[in-house]
Amino acid sequence: MSKHFVHVAVVALGLFVTSASAETLKLPDNLAGFSSDVGESYFVESDAREAYFPLASNFLTQKTQSYCGVASIVMVLNALNVPAPSVPEYEPYRTFTQDNVLDERTDVILARDVLAENGMTLDQIGGILATQPVKAEVHHPADSSVEEFRKLASSYLGQQNHFVIVNYLRKAIGQEKGGHISPLAAYDGKADRFLILDVARYKYPPVWVKASELFDAMNTRDSDNENKTRGFVLISAASVQ
Repeated sequence: MSKHFVHVAVVALGLFVTSASAETLKLPDNLAGFSSDVGESYFVESDAREAYFPLASNFLTQKTQSYCGVASIVMVLNALNVPAPSVPEYEPYRTFTQDNVLDERTDVILARDVLAENGMTLDQIGGILATQPVKAEVHHPADSSVEEFRKLASSYLGQQNHFVIVNYLRKAIGQEKGGHISPLAAYDGKADRFLILDVARYKYPPVWVKASELFDAMNTRDSDNENKTRGFVLISAASVQ
């Protein structure tokens, strides 16, 4: 892959990064920033990156500190080109936003006032996605393994119109500090690292994390989800078998 391609990839993501990125927290040594030299090398040699450009062109910042799940869902739905609601200020164009993706159907799964206070659990991500014409498979690490996660997630990232959202504990990968949700965008088999497009862009940049460390961070208990482990959701168009 040419350096020009890498530059285009970084710019494609960078176009959507706000000035807040200059104030992001320092990354621990075990993580590699996407735009660092080593981060770019991981992208060059990555085996699976079909999810990258659709997500990068829809990359956004969560609107509140509890909306990481909402922002991740919106990015994936727009990347899948799912028929979207109208947005008065954008008429006649339609798109999913962090406001219109929530409605009476999603309130049954997670009331908006509860979401505003507590955020979203892994199973609620799957439930909210199920209100749309997509296929969503929820996986808890307690019922899986790092080998299965690596195989499933890398396979999805290597196919068009396939996406992965992860729910993990930040402090388990050396970040601050609680549970978080974001989409994955690529996998580099040589380094055995996944690229997380962190939707809390005011806090951390996109990072490459080792598969085993990400799995361990997902294999943590969430007290807001009946103490189940966090995990990952595989998403594709409803027609894909």
